[in-house]
Amino acid sequence: MLKGLGQLGDMAKMMKAAQEMQGKMAALQDELAEMTVEGESGAGLVKARCTAKGVLNGLDIDPSIFNPDEKEVVEDLILAAIKDAQAKAQVKARQEMEKITREMGLPEGMDLPL
Repeated sequence: MLKGLGQLGDMAKMMKAAQEMQGKMAALQDELAEMTVEGESGAGLVKARCTAKGVLNGLDIDPSIFNPDEKEVVEDLILAAIKDAQAKAQVKARQEMEKITREMGLPEGMDLPL
């Protein structure tokens, strides 16, 4: 269909490939948001669950490592600290991505996948 158009045909192919890649990246991001991974420490005494995108959604601490009456308080404090660190990590990642977009001469505020 685009035969004989030379560079215009090549540009159309590149645009189509870019759109396909964008669609794949969006699908992957959706999949990562649904996947769950679990980390542990202390031979399983402390377990953390998060999405594959790094969003923490659960924490379990075996009560044998502290006073059982304070289990929920300690879990809440640890969960809050982890979420705070993740939020700061996202801000830092976005700042670093903005540096790269500036270096590449891309418009400010252009969102690139992290």
